[in-house]
Amino acid sequence: MFKTRLISGIVLVILALATIICSGPVLLVTLIGVSCIGMQELYRAAGVHEGKTNGLEIASYLEIVIYYLAVAYLPVSYHLPAVILGVLVMMSIFVFTYPKYQNKQIMTAFFGMVYVGVMLSYIYQTRVLPGGAFLVWLIFLCSWGCDTCAYCVGVLIGKHKMAPVLSPKKSIEGAVGGVVGAALLGAIYAVATGSYNPNPAHTPLIYAIICGVGALVSMVGDLAASAIKRQENIKDYGTLIPGHGGILDRFDSVIFTAPVIYALAITLM
Repeated sequence: MFKTRLISGIVLVILALATIICSGPVLLVTLIGVSCIGMQELYRAAGVHEGKTNGLEIASYLEIVIYYLAVAYLPVSYHLPAVILGVLVMMSIFVFTYPKYQNKQIMTAFFGMVYVGVMLSYIYQTRVLPGGAFLVWLIFLCSWGCDTCAYCVGVLIGKHKMAPVLSPKKSIEGAVGGVVGAALLGAIYAVATGSYNPNPAHTPLIYAIICGVGALVSMVGDLAASAIKRQENIKDYGTLIPGHGGILDRFDSVIFTAPVIYALAITLM
């Protein structure tokens, strides 16, 4: 299992490197694909998907494509209307096919659009910021770095449970170690890329602050995904990534950190 997980992790990192470095249409199409797969995993877990793909799912996938195109090619003033369009379309489906879908299915379909598709879009939005070629990696650095550091510290000295009912293995000591570790990784990353990054605002201190805050948020994202799985009585969202589970199992914290890193980047720089 460890070998499978390691190999899958390496492949995942290589794919992330390739798509993010390419940016532009390559990154856009990749994120649309990842978002749609993640949405399908959530829909399957929460009862929107019932054996086969239905009209509500298809509408949500089309809506997220429209949203990404708005993000990539239209001014920011069009982004929110693209999301609102999703509400209008889904409520129209609810009305004109009544009583085919339940309230929960409609609300979950829209939630999945925002929770997975819209929030992951901030990877693209961070990448296209000035200096985004450097900033975008902070999303993954604070998410996966926090997870690794928290695990190591928790195994070594973890005693006090952070969320005993939801995730008994996570400790407060591990959480502190994850935040500190992510902040240190951010500072090290700033030093390592300093000679290539011409922007003087991209300092080790700023990167450490961004990664530290991002690490805090990433833990909430991880626990939120776990809460959904517990309520739906599933172990993993999918089997797409061997040793890791589905897209949501691997990107649960990234979903939360992406918009936060974007907001911190435009605020602090």
